[in-house]
Amino acid sequence: MVYEGSESERERAINEWLPITSNRNAKWWYSAFHNVTAMVGAGVLSLPYAMSQLGWGPGVTIMLLSWVVTLYTIWQMVEMHEMIPGKRFDRYHELGQYAFGEKLGLWIIIPQQLTVDVSSDIVYMVTGGQSLKKFHDLVCPNCKEIRQTYFIMIFASVHFVLSHLPNFNSISGVSLAAAVMSLSYSTIAWAASIGKGVQPNVDYSYKSTSNPGKVFDFLAGLGEIAFAYAGHNVVLEIQATMPSTLEKPSKGPMWKGVIVAYLIVAICYLPVAFIGYWAFGNSVNDNILLTLENPTWLIATANIFVVIHVIGSYQIFAMPVFDMMESYMVKELRFRPCLRLRLISRTLYVAFTMVIAICFPFFGGLLSFFGGFAFAPTSYYLPCIIWLIICKPKRFSLTWFINWICIVLGVSLMVLSPIGGLRSIIVSAKDYKFFS
Repeated sequence: MVYEGSESERERAINEWLPITSNRNAKWWYSAFHNVTAMVGAGVLSLPYAMSQLGWGPGVTIMLLSWVVTLYTIWQMVEMHEMIPGKRFDRYHELGQYAFGEKLGLWIIIPQQLTVDVSSDIVYMVTGGQSLKKFHDLVCPNCKEIRQTYFIMIFASVHFVLSHLPNFNSISGVSLAAAVMSLSYSTIAWAASIGKGVQPNVDYSYKSTSNPGKVFDFLAGLGEIAFAYAGHNVVLEIQATMPSTLEKPSKGPMWKGVIVAYLIVAICYLPVAFIGYWAFGNSVNDNILLTLENPTWLIATANIFVVIHVIGSYQIFAMPVFDMMESYMVKELRFRPCLRLRLISRTLYVAFTMVIAICFPFFGGLLSFFGGFAFAPTSYYLPCIIWLIICKPKRFSLTWFINWICIVLGVSLMVLSPIGGLRSIIVSAKDYKFFS
């Protein structure tokens, strides 16, 4: 099964087979719905809960600031894709290698990107299972209780099939459906919250009574918001699927798609976060749809929409992982690019994320822990560091200051928010039984 042939033929054959570089015919609207699917996912459902941990003033400020900062850093990523004439940085780690050096760039980017992609897929497994269980419990309240473990397995079964679609363009239909669903269930979440109105005895104070508890909750809230604005680790990979020439570089259509995506993100995030918190205060669940019980048919529909959306989100975040695994196997281990290799590696990956999701389904804690630990670097400050290295803006210029402000904010987020997330996981684990 080892591949033989001349190096140039071999390299060309590999690039035509790998998921990221096999097809470069994407349209600008592919960028729009791929980015919506990547960004609007499990995170939007936890935003009212994050608001309850942060409070009105800090919550509104951090939500809006995160939107602005991550829009700026995603613009940087789009610009840097073809910053060197004749060269395309098709993968995040390729850009990192150019900025930091061949070996250091790999060690800085690959662990971060893998952590983001794999942790996202684990959280989407949990979310898919939770939403399927919620749908079942709503439409059949008198049915026998079924463990969440089985619903996660049902959700995973879809990915054992979809994961064998070869590249980004082949999952564009799934991604489009997911993007439409994200707008739909977000609208249901805030509209149903308005329908419920402000609850009697609503309380906007912090849920924890002790000062340490308030601090830990605040830090966890930061991580949940960081998780919500985390599509950057697949931006270059999405842009790599677009055609590009010197006259018409890919950054034009890509940026057009990103702007549309970010407007949709604002439409999804801000009403859900603010209206959900306004209606329920600190009694809101870490998944807003679990808090909303009525009307039953509407909440059941929203949960199915969530399931469809996180199916697409899982695939978007899994594709760079598949690309890394397959690149390593055919380039370093010199396996022949073939269907059998893809079938085995991708099936094992889906099985791995399913087992981890079954063992550790702590939705809110997972969001805040991974949000701060891995998403803050890739979305908030790594693009700024790379920009400073490659573009070398004049010291103390406006651009220089903006980048350093983003770096300071991002590093603070990375250091502080996992503390709160880890505490949430520990608290949740006290009463948790494996495979319940």
